[in-house]
Amino acid sequence: MKSSLDPNPSISNYIARVQRAPTLSREDEVALALRVRDHADPRAVSALVEANLRHVVAIALTYRRYGLRLADLISEGNVGLMTALRKFDPDRGTRFVTYAAHWIRAYILDYVIRAWSIVGVGAGPLRSKVFFRLRREKAKISALTSDSDEVAEQLASRFGTTKEKISQLAQRVEARDLSLDTKAHDDTTSSIVDALPSPLPSQEDNFLRYERTHEIEHRVREALDELDPRERYIVTVRVMADDPDELSLAEIGRRLGVSRERARQIESRAKMKLRRRLGEELEIKDAPPVSETEPGTTTKAA
Repeated sequence: MKSSLDPNPSISNYIARVQRAPTLSREDEVALALRVRDHADPRAVSALVEANLRHVVAIALTYRRYGLRLADLISEGNVGLMTALRKFDPDRGTRFVTYAAHWIRAYILDYVIRAWSIVGVGAGPLRSKVFFRLRREKAKISALTSDSDEVAEQLASRFGTTKEKISQLAQRVEARDLSLDTKAHDDTTSSIVDALPSPLPSQEDNFLRYERTHEIEHRVREALDELDPRERYIVTVRVMADDPDELSLAEIGRRLGVSRERARQIESRAKMKLRRRLGEELEIKDAPPVSETEPGTTTKAA
């Protein structure tokens, strides 16, 4: 393969290098794949990858007609090659190059699809099918007639839809995404993104949020000061903790020298006090009212 396939010298040199890499026999492939799977041998990984980079280039070249950079296509194909290497099972008897070609092509196809604006055409396999079939069918019809209305009518017939819908779909498939960094006007340095509304809150919203947060924190501190030490401890490790389930009621009871049931009663009492003090400022799980000793409970308060 000649280096003139791509004007970029680095890509040309890369293509020339991978073409010089030695090919592998079926036996060599199996031996290397077993070393990769069973021992994660980095040398085996390198040997398998180097020997198959030529196939990445070959597949990538078939998609250059979509106007994408060859370097990007090769990069995506290399990701597919590494994915194939991780998933390949040499015991199935399939040649690695055959298996890898599927993943290489899948990653390159996905990149081609993402590089074109086809919002509303679906996703995954459906999107890929529509994208490539529509382009293929349109090329066939356009080779027979230059009448755009005739092309649209035949496309609509083949896809089982209306002329208007197929025309809209064709426009989305053939339209390239517009970069937000593009200049808004020829005589300005501002870009399109500069004219978009910011999704971030305004300074006023930030100030009001700060004021509300500060007020809530103040009220929480006052409410905690009204709790006794055991209640405050349980609220700290159960209600206000990042992981309220980290400490069980049984463990809290052991630390406080009371039973699990008594710890639950103290927790419920503390929640009621906070709810009365804070109202709707703090969301606390519902807890039924309890007395110091519930009916049927023989445990004494510690």
